[in-house]
Amino acid sequence: MAYQPPKQSLAGQVFDVLTLLVLTVGALYLPLYLGFAGAAKTPSPIANPTWEALGQNPIETKQWAAIGITDPAAANDIINARFDYSFSWAPLIIMAVLVIGYFVLVVRLSGKEYREVIEERFDSKRR
Repeated sequence: MAYQPPKQSLAGQVFDVLTLLVLTVGALYLPLYLGFAGAAKTPSPIANPTWEALGQNPIETKQWAAIGITDPAAANDIINARFDYSFSWAPLIIMAVLVIGYFVLVVRLSGKEYREVIEERFDSKRR
């Protein structure tokens, strides 16, 4: 007799998909909302910038125009954006706890599922 896995209802499948979607979106956007990522900062934008004040030469100015940016004010934030290299222990500890907790959860749930599948598939042959 061929192995027949247990059937899951449509409601169960929809719930699983929605749960995975929420977890995926949450994992991607939660660090942004908590301020742990996306740390490009504009220290002090230049008032009424010119291409020269932004440190752009004529070749760079031509390349800005090629991508549709001809106003130096529009490129001010892009050119002056700097990554914030500050370090904080709290976000590191929070992320470590979350990653380790997720790993433990996956291993425990997977182990439980694997044991159930093995019992369903091979337990009848032992008897």
